[in-house]
Amino acid sequence: MALTLAFDVYGTLIDTQGVLQQLQDIVGKRAKDFSALWRNKQLEYSFRRGLMQQYRDFSICTQHALEFTCKQFDTPLTDTQKHSLLNTYNELPVFNDVKAALLQLKSENHTLCAFSNGTMDAVTNLLKNAGIYDSFDCIVSVDEVQSFKPSPEVYAHLLKAVNSAADKVWLISSNAFDVIGAKSSGLHAAWVQRAATDQFDPWEFQPDVTISSLTQLAEQMSRNRPN
Repeated sequence: MALTLAFDVYGTLIDTQGVLQQLQDIVGKRAKDFSALWRNKQLEYSFRRGLMQQYRDFSICTQHALEFTCKQFDTPLTDTQKHSLLNTYNELPVFNDVKAALLQLKSENHTLCAFSNGTMDAVTNLLKNAGIYDSFDCIVSVDEVQSFKPSPEVYAHLLKAVNSAADKVWLISSNAFDVIGAKSSGLHAAWVQRAATDQFDPWEFQPDVTISSLTQLAEQMSRNRPN
């Protein structure tokens, strides 16, 4: 039985550490730590805005997180450098396992959906630049409901957009908070453990499956399809 597979984009399909090379040219050996803090603050700002119901789109969270990181590292950047780094988020690379995995899942007649905190335009451009736009049957953005993952509202929006019951939809994400949000809303979920050191939160909501790469996904879907 074919399923609807909703893929998180940033960190699951798209490698947000794709900014490292450019950061190394700007901040040198601190690039890895700079990038990690930038990403963490980006997510934190989306969480806080969601809770406060003070929505600004994800690009604003990214911009504000960059401003904070510059201050934290005492690294003032020029407007040109900031603009260049922010533009990089439109051209981040896919992980090596993505294209082959999507092709295989598509051949098995699953419905593939990109489901993201990013705006529709941002995600569309990102997927096109990464060469995987045509793999997806639809794109669902939280921008349409003016909130962020892991709000229940965004998972309800996903189900409405794909016109499917929760038990027929799988979220695929490397972000534990996203998996927990989906599970708490009744969806199935696969956690992509991109690094062996990544730990899942010890909550009552746990992924149905844990995989280390998307190439394992088709096999796991076959084993764990709901009846």
